[in-house]
Amino acid sequence: MSINIILYSVIAYFGLLLLIAWYTSRNADTNSYFKGNKQSPWFIVAFGLIGDSLSGVTFISVPGDVGKNDFSYLQMVLGYVIGYLVIAQVLLPLYYRLNLTSIYSYLGQRFGKLSQKSGSFFFLLSRLVGAAFRLYIALIVLDIYFFKAFNIPFALSASIVIALILLYTYKGGIKTLVWTDTLQSCFLLLGVFMSLYVISSELNFSFSDMITAVKESPHSRVFFFDDWLSKNNFFKQFLGGMFIAIVMTGLDQNMMQKNLSCRTLADAQKNIRWFSIVVVLINLLFLSLGALLYIYAQSKNISLPTKTDQLFPLIALNYIGGIGAIFFILGITAATFSSADSVLTTLTTSFCIDFLNYDEKHESQKSKRKRQLIHVSFALLLLVIILIFKEWNNESIIGQVFKFAGFTYGPLLGLFAFGLFNKSKVNDRLVPLVCCVSPIVCFVIDANSKAWFGGLEFGNSMLILNGLITFAGLWFISKK
Repeated sequence: MSINIILYSVIAYFGLLLLIAWYTSRNADTNSYFKGNKQSPWFIVAFGLIGDSLSGVTFISVPGDVGKNDFSYLQMVLGYVIGYLVIAQVLLPLYYRLNLTSIYSYLGQRFGKLSQKSGSFFFLLSRLVGAAFRLYIALIVLDIYFFKAFNIPFALSASIVIALILLYTYKGGIKTLVWTDTLQSCFLLLGVFMSLYVISSELNFSFSDMITAVKESPHSRVFFFDDWLSKNNFFKQFLGGMFIAIVMTGLDQNMMQKNLSCRTLADAQKNIRWFSIVVVLINLLFLSLGALLYIYAQSKNISLPTKTDQLFPLIALNYIGGIGAIFFILGITAATFSSADSVLTTLTTSFCIDFLNYDEKHESQKSKRKRQLIHVSFALLLLVIILIFKEWNNESIIGQVFKFAGFTYGPLLGLFAFGLFNKSKVNDRLVPLVCCVSPIVCFVIDANSKAWFGGLEFGNSMLILNGLITFAGLWFISKK
C-alpha cells in the first residue's frame, strides 16, 4: 500500500472535519460553546457518542485482548445497559431540572463549593489521563505505520495531531463537536465493517461461515461463573460495567455535556436508551473481529506480537493491505480525533465554571480570551501526559484505562450517591480529604488483595468499593 494513498486519505478526512467545523462555528457564541444552543438533534448526539465512547481503546485493544480474556469484556458491556438506564431515569432528569452546564454544580448546590471543586478535580484528573491513554494508543499506530515513513518523531507527530484538534474545536465548542463526532463514528464503524469483510474474504468465509468460525473459536467464551476470585468473574464484570457506565458517562462532564445540548429531557433520555442498545452490538462486532484476527493469524502462520494491542494493526497494514489498510487508517484516525476533541472542550467547561465561577451567560471579551487560553492549556497538558505515558506503558491499554478509572471515578460515585440517597449535609471543608483518602485506601487494597484475600482480584469491582468508602467517609462527616 502506497504511503501517498494513505496520506491523501488522511488529508481528505481532516478536510471534512474542518469543513464541518467551519460551517457549525459560524456566528458561534458562548451558548454554542457550552450548550450547543440547546438545539442538538438527539439521534445525532446518540450516533456521535459511539465514537466518543469507543475511541482507539475499543478499536485496537478490544480485538487484541480477545486472545487473553476471550469475550469476557462483553460481560462488562452488558452491565453498561443497566448503567445507562440509571442515567436516563435518575441523573438526566436531575441535570435538566437544575438547568446545569457543569454537572458538578449540583455538588455545589447540595454540599458546598469545596465539594463541587472536589468532584470537578477528579473529573479533570480522570479525563486527562483517560484521554491520554486513548489518544496514545491511536498515536502509536499512526507513528509506526504513517509518521515514521516521513521520519517524524513521536513527540512531533503527537503535537501535530493535538494542534489539528485545536484547530477545529477552538471556536465552535459543543455545537461543532456534536457533528464532527458523527463523522468520526461513521469512519470508526466503516473501519470495523471493512476489516470484518476483508479478513473474511481472505479466509474464503461467507457471512454464515464467519459467524460459525467466531462461535467455534476457542476465544469465544463470554460468561465466566466458575472462579469467583478471578477479575473475569461474571458478577464482578457485570456490576463493574454497570457502575463504570454510571460514572464514566452519567457522572462525566465530557459525556453529559453533549446530552445536555439536546432540546428536551425526553430527547436526551431517548438518546441514551438507543445508545445502550447500539453499544452492545458494536462491541460484539469488535470482539468478533478479534476472534477472526486470531483465526487469520493461525491460518497464515503469523507470529503473534508480544503486546496484544499490536495484532490488529499488524495484520491490517502488513497482510490484508489495499482497501482494508485504508479503512483501518481512517478508522484509527477517527479514533485519534474522537479521543481528544470533546475532552478539550469539556475540561475547559468544567474548569471555567467549577473553579473560576465563570458566567457563561454574560461573557466579556476578556473572559472569552481566558476561556480560549484554558482550552489551549489543556491541549498542552494532554500532550505532556501522552509523552510521559509513552515512556511508562508496559501492558494492554484497556486494562490500564479501567483500572485507573476505578481509582479516580470512585469519589464521584460516592459524592453523587450520597447527595441523591441521603438527606444529611456534610462538613464541606472535609470533603476533599475524604475524596483523596478513598482512592489511596483502594490502591493499597488492590496492591495486596491476592495476599490478603486468598488470591482475590477486584478487577472492575474496585470502582464499587471506592464509591462505598467515599460514601462511608461522607456519612462520617455528615450532620443532620
